[in-house]
Amino acid sequence: MNVASEFAACSEDEIKALLDGGTLTVYSVARPITADRPVDRSGVLATFKFASPGFSGDAGVNFAANPVPAGSVGTPGFARACKADGTVVADFSAGPGPREIKFAEVSCSQGAPVKITAFKFIAEGGWPERPDYYDAHPRPGFAMPMVP
Repeated sequence: MNVASEFAACSEDEIKALLDGGTLTVYSVARPITADRPVDRSGVLATFKFASPGFSGDAGVNFAANPVPAGSVGTPGFARACKADGTVVADFSAGPGPREIKFAEVSCSQGAPVKITAFKFIAEGGWPERPDYYDAHPRPGFAMPMVP
């Protein structure tokens, strides 16, 4: 989880409470380095609305609807959680492997159902992605960033 600086001092329970009635927007892979930066190179794959309360004890996360129809085609890379008023709270890793959000399918197809099967919190800085890919803007004909 990458928490927006405004909420960096909040506990996990306080962050869960902030998300009541908010949204979880799933994006394709080029995520910003922090939740404070806008998403500029990723397509919106699906948007979930948190129920109120959004989280409940051992039951986990509560959504108003799960599954939701995909808005476009792509592979989930991260999800941005916002309060009900649209304020960004945090970014979560998403997709297969050791991620915070798991889906029933590996990729999304426009109009097909997108279902979240697991949602967990990984401590700040515990992202499984390679740091040199954050904020990467690869373009055809240019090499991907190299690890020193």
